[in-house]
Amino acid sequence: MERLEQALFRLEQGFELQFRLGPTLQGKEVQVYTNYPAKGHMFDRLKYHSLDWVYPNGREDDSDKYCRLDLTVAGSFQYYFSCGDEEKVSSGYIVVDPVLRVGGNNDVLLLDCISSQTYLAKCLGPLDKWLDRVRVAKETGYNMIHFTPLQKLGLSGFCYSIADQLELNPDFSTEGKHCTWRDIGNLVETLRKEWNMVCITDVVYNHTAADSEWIHLHPECGYNLVNSPYLKPAWLLDRLLWHLNCEVANGKYAEQGVPACIQDEHHINALRGVLWQQVFSRLRLWEFLQVNVDEAVEQFKQLLQEGETTMMKEHRKLKIVQDLQHRRFGNKVDMNSALNIFWPHSMSPSDIQECCNSFRGRLEELNLDAYKEMNHHAEQATDCIVRNVVHEHLSDQGPKLGPVSRKYPLCPRYFIFPFEEMTFDEETQLMEQRDKACHFLAHDGFVKGNDLSRDFVGPGSQVYLRRELVCLGNTIKLRYGEKPEDCPYLWARMKLYTEITAKVFSGVCLVNCLSTPLHVAERMLDQARCLRPDLYVVAELIIREVLQNVCVARLGITSLIRGKQSHQHCEQGDWLSWFGREPVGAFVQPSLRPLIPAFAHTMFMDISPNNHSPIQACSVYDFLPSSVLVSMACCATGSTRGYDELLPYQISMVGDNHIYTCWNSDAQTSDQVNLQTGILAGKLALNRLHQQLAAEGFTQVDLEQLDEDVVAVTRHCPSSHQSVVAVLRRAVKNPETHHYAFDVPPMFIPGQIKEVILEALTIVSTSSNRKDDKNINGLPERTVEIKEHIQLKDSRVVKKANMVSKENSVVQEIVFEKFPPGCIIIFRVTLDPWSQEQLGALRRQLIQFSPQYQTCSLAELRTPSVLTKPIMSRLTLADMNMLLYRCDAEEREGGGGCYSVPTWLPLKYGGLQGLMSVMAEIRPKNDLGHPLCDNLRQGDWMMDYVSNRLLAKGGTVGEVGHWFQAMFGYLKHIPRYLVPCYFDSIIQGAYTTALEAVFKQMSSFVQNGSSLVKQLALGSVQMCGVCHSWALPTLSPHLNDVPYRLNGVTNQEEQCCMSMAAGLPHSCAGILRCWGRDTFISLRGLLLLTGRHLEARNIILAFAGTLRYGLIPNLLGRGSSARFNSRDAVWWWLQCIREYCTLVPDGVSILKCPVSRMYPTNVSEPQPAGAWDQPLYDVIQEAMQRHMQCIQFRETNAGPQLDPNMTEEGFNVEAGVDQTTGFIYGGNRFNCGTWMDKMGESTKAQNKGIPATPRDGSAVEIVGLCKSIVHWLVKLHNNGHFPYKAMTNKFFLIS
Repeated sequence: MERLEQALFRLEQGFELQFRLGPTLQGKEVQVYTNYPAKGHMFDRLKYHSLDWVYPNGREDDSDKYCRLDLTVAGSFQYYFSCGDEEKVSSGYIVVDPVLRVGGNNDVLLLDCISSQTYLAKCLGPLDKWLDRVRVAKETGYNMIHFTPLQKLGLSGFCYSIADQLELNPDFSTEGKHCTWRDIGNLVETLRKEWNMVCITDVVYNHTAADSEWIHLHPECGYNLVNSPYLKPAWLLDRLLWHLNCEVANGKYAEQGVPACIQDEHHINALRGVLWQQVFSRLRLWEFLQVNVDEAVEQFKQLLQEGETTMMKEHRKLKIVQDLQHRRFGNKVDMNSALNIFWPHSMSPSDIQECCNSFRGRLEELNLDAYKEMNHHAEQATDCIVRNVVHEHLSDQGPKLGPVSRKYPLCPRYFIFPFEEMTFDEETQLMEQRDKACHFLAHDGFVKGNDLSRDFVGPGSQVYLRRELVCLGNTIKLRYGEKPEDCPYLWARMKLYTEITAKVFSGVCLVNCLSTPLHVAERMLDQARCLRPDLYVVAELIIREVLQNVCVARLGITSLIRGKQSHQHCEQGDWLSWFGREPVGAFVQPSLRPLIPAFAHTMFMDISPNNHSPIQACSVYDFLPSSVLVSMACCATGSTRGYDELLPYQISMVGDNHIYTCWNSDAQTSDQVNLQTGILAGKLALNRLHQQLAAEGFTQVDLEQLDEDVVAVTRHCPSSHQSVVAVLRRAVKNPETHHYAFDVPPMFIPGQIKEVILEALTIVSTSSNRKDDKNINGLPERTVEIKEHIQLKDSRVVKKANMVSKENSVVQEIVFEKFPPGCIIIFRVTLDPWSQEQLGALRRQLIQFSPQYQTCSLAELRTPSVLTKPIMSRLTLADMNMLLYRCDAEEREGGGGCYSVPTWLPLKYGGLQGLMSVMAEIRPKNDLGHPLCDNLRQGDWMMDYVSNRLLAKGGTVGEVGHWFQAMFGYLKHIPRYLVPCYFDSIIQGAYTTALEAVFKQMSSFVQNGSSLVKQLALGSVQMCGVCHSWALPTLSPHLNDVPYRLNGVTNQEEQCCMSMAAGLPHSCAGILRCWGRDTFISLRGLLLLTGRHLEARNIILAFAGTLRYGLIPNLLGRGSSARFNSRDAVWWWLQCIREYCTLVPDGVSILKCPVSRMYPTNVSEPQPAGAWDQPLYDVIQEAMQRHMQCIQFRETNAGPQLDPNMTEEGFNVEAGVDQTTGFIYGGNRFNCGTWMDKMGESTKAQNKGIPATPRDGSAVEIVGLCKSIVHWLVKLHNNGHFPYKAMTNKFFLIS
């Protein structure tokens, strides 16, 4: 049972999800449960129901049964399995994507079509101006607006510091008009219906503004010293650090080397000393972890003297009980554990005192450990404080805040202090006053590298003590507890906050998702989905993929925000998975396929509100190329208002009161923008292209680094095989001051360029607009020069474009004339006419396998005649063995072999199964880098192998070879990058058709059986085939319905009966192919139950013809080279004759079939076929009679040349009937006469010539088989089908 709790499974609405049993669960009592709502019911996360099993064949068969869910509801849903008595064996989550709708007709907005623009709500101004300001998004092609919180903010003005979650920001109202949530809802609906734009907003669950009125009225909603007393040491440290900061600011420690203006490493080293001497030594924080030794020893001594205790053997370690109020020396000792460890030998005063001394010593050791532990925390805290000071006051990458002051302290405060200033000693006294201590609330923040499952402010966490928190000093961390009952007011308030948001907006962005308890976010999103079922949920998660998947799966996050900056710091393979759905040339997946773990859907942003302005990291000329990189992604895309206008600075999330400019197509002033502003014109074209590509099914993506700063991105449509190729040149460094190489390497594009969709370059503008102090505007001296939908000859970027041959394909070589940094060009590409014609014809042929190839298929004027005929209907099952299987040894008999993939491995089979087994691993993962795919792209060798192998066989198999040759004829003339996927489609289609034909030729038991039965039945085709050499002995020429073929060498007809391989891949060819025992143990399942009665008859009669000494051969060797050293093979043969007579219609007729005896007597030389024929019942009687008379002989050619490990005595064969018991007996301790035939081979181990499992005597299986045969023969005789009624030995008749 796989454990998939950390895997992400994503599906769209409309899919059917099936749960099927794996091999280890079949035959067990398994039930599937889920909280996906049953039809007509509302979703309840805590309410699970079982799913009914569906039996597609009408029979209760575990191999095919499944549970199903028709996915019509968006969200996150859990499932789990029970198995037998285990209630919950394994579980996982399914995320179902929402469906977004826009416009008056509620048209679907595909997730990959999303182009979102983020607006800082505080920069929008009064509501009556919003349409003018957000019109910029509409006019530049965005279809989603993402608002930061619209609620009333705290005094800091921080966008995510919400003072009142239920009240709208009063800045949106004007003197004459009070703005309400209804007004916001009306505006959002107007944007959705009239502008075709979806609106989402941020939700913040992990904190509230520090000046929120409600949090001070309900301090239980935050972490304080009353409900979280474990924070006391951290609070004391925080307060003393604040006082130290004030003293440093006042110059108190200047003489000790710590001035207010910290400027160098000497000041930093001095600061470390001051921290240790003035803060940690003074606080004595270790006392919060320690035990009062004197008090504990006195209590212990008193208990000893009283002599009353409960002895508990499990206490082998001294147990310390944590003080719930976390007071100094408040921890206690569990006296039961102490008494168990330190119990005296007697109750004499000296022994008691000795125990007390030992107890005291142990407590002092524990206190010392506590001291060391707290010192370790102090060292970490010191490091964090110093790093913060270096970053904020010294580092070139930091803000360089200047002298230490109250405004710019040494380190941020972790707790609010809502009282007038007082001395530290006075503050310490407040800690134990509950009415005061409850107001010392912890600030929120984040911890770098924090585990998602770890509550960094909960019990056991030392983040606040170790000063590891990156603190948001304008917020207060909210404390929900585990359930609503733990903090009813907070849960109720946030539920109402969620409902208000869900009623107005189509989606939410989870701010600080990692800092929000998962169970809280789950409950809130559940409530939101009750009001808006298709809720779009986005979040930003910068954590390990496994934890990221857990978060996405449990919360049902639709899209993860990933910034362009993220991919610049990781390998291409790590981020290409979320840049696009699948690679160019991806395989066609079947409609019913295994659900494999997926990557979270992405919202790829060129910049998010939290990032620095790109101009701070790269040049203004890089804005346009970066936008192209983002827009070409096959996922949702996003930006932040100001980026397209080339805003040269980051809009401050705290305290920035600038207002966004309005849209005016004829803008002349700095408070208005139009398409001449920044790169707005380019972004409009890119957004339109992004949405068009997603809508038209350009789902495949490829990204190639052509040069150090030149990147090509391809979007490809897997049905039309049109492509859009964007080439961009990054300009991270300003080309005005940095020298870039003039030459750009040529580019090779498979196909034919139809047009240049977009050609653009950032240039110097002639605008006279200048930045003002009220509005947010970009660089007025830069704009974008663009050309749209032009012919290649009109391009100013491309010098020439020639069709050339490259890597077995015809490609278009693009030589660039002038491609400076910051330039972009986007081509629309189609296949060349000949490739298009060939591919269209190929897709036309593939329709027979799947209707999905109907799109872009083309009818041919002259279709090869072989493609107009059914390809599999005339093949026999022996032909199918040739088509589907045959391992390397079998192939080499005909002078061939299995295909060997260079730099990899040979295929397991020469037939289609060899390819299918590999493709089954490659296809679901789209592993186009596999050596097999490389081999297909590099040449036609594998295609030629498949077709030529079959052509060489001739006959009906050769016709299939002609079919493959014709299909591959199309394949060889399409671009090489498409060859693997279409090769797979051809092979998969032919394979599936072949299997259907196989099952049609088998019994109704197989045809109507489960998939397990069908798969097992394929073993019949796999193991049974016609060999070139060492085939079955020739059957009697008087036998009817024997297959013949024309010998290519002698030009004479010869029998070509099918034989059965003993095992693959070793015992399948040459003299080792046919073994009597193996054949007849397997014959019932492989031939009789599958309906292959004629082949079963021929094998039975062929072995009958080799009967000698009363035995049939173990190693057949075509009869003439047989070894008769198996005592059980003849009985398995007889049992198969019985099965044949019982299972096959008119099966008893086989008893009269002529058997051509190769050895009419024990000493005969091999006779030709037809020289000595007798009915099968005579041969059966001879085998029984020989055993009754006792079989004794020495193998022909006995000696080391026959078996180098066997002793001389081992070559003696004996078998007979025990006249006392009637049991078959035989063998000796030096030979192996049954299926347990492993012979010892080691001289060193002294087992050479000694069977591993001696079976001399009466082997139980032979006795059982004999009883079955005798009973059957008696019945046959009584019914007139067997002429013999008795056997004789030397003395008397036995009937």
